[in-house]
Amino acid sequence: MRKCLWPLILCLSVYLMLCTAAAIFLANVTLHPQRRSLPANAEAEMRQMVGKFGARLTNVSVNAFDHAQLRAWYIEQHQGNGDAIILLHGQGDNRFGMVGYAQILLAHGYSVLMPDARAHRESGGDLATYGVLERNDIRRWFDWLHSNIHPGCVFGMGESMGAAELLQALDVEPNFCAVVAESSFSDFRKIAYDRMGQYFHAGPWLGRTVLRPVVELALAYVHMKYDLNLAAASPSRAIAHTSVPVFLIHGEKDSNIPVYHSRWIKAENSNVELWEVPGADHCGAISVAPQELEHKIVIWFEVHTHHTNRLRSGSFPSPVFEFLAEGSD
Repeated sequence: MRKCLWPLILCLSVYLMLCTAAAIFLANVTLHPQRRSLPANAEAEMRQMVGKFGARLTNVSVNAFDHAQLRAWYIEQHQGNGDAIILLHGQGDNRFGMVGYAQILLAHGYSVLMPDARAHRESGGDLATYGVLERNDIRRWFDWLHSNIHPGCVFGMGESMGAAELLQALDVEPNFCAVVAESSFSDFRKIAYDRMGQYFHAGPWLGRTVLRPVVELALAYVHMKYDLNLAAASPSRAIAHTSVPVFLIHGEKDSNIPVYHSRWIKAENSNVELWEVPGADHCGAISVAPQELEHKIVIWFEVHTHHTNRLRSGSFPSPVFEFLAEGSD
């Protein structure tokens, strides 16, 4: 009997050792994304681009609650509509990755704030935490806009990691007029299970079964070494009771963060709107359906500027869908 058990014990020991080594490696890679640098002439190109819209680009910064210095571009529309939008990029990217959205919004009169997320490009912070700390960073940027710019409305728009962080920020900053989130994950643990399957070109079942210990050991390692609970990163939980209008966008063919993540988020709050984009991969709406994307996000922000202004004036607000119908004529 003992002779039969030894091979099993040996196999189990090797399996756990491999899982532990993989967990530590993946945890460190996840927490320390590569800082993607900007092209040498990126800022000059941006200044030239924003000048075509009659706008001005300024380098700005704020200090996070842990004293990390966060940096951004603020693009002010001198003859704009008086509203501002915070644009949030994805993992491993930087503020320049949101330039396509910035052009769309500048063309419609919005001022735009484009931060580098913590631990990305020029912003400080040693760890990317996928919303655990970033939700408060976004609140600092919101406060900066209100204190220095005094916009009529502050909106938010993010893609991928930035979308997930934005949705979690609604927990601590409920005064956004509305937000748009493209290709967000629903819960850090769930997307980690998906990632395990993706590494081996398998479904999420692999991460939830055979490789589940890798995920759980990684979460435990991060908690012990960095005193950071990554399992708390959950856009689904954050938006469950928010009153901020949320518009989700997700490609039906997203191979990075599957579309069911946005479906799970929507399931937590019946007021959330979801547009599933046919034929689009991860953050691919701007490539597959650029005109429809522009129309939908601009109408979304216009609707909620209109709605917020009516609430502030004390007049009875028209239904959102009625206004959407008017705007689509």
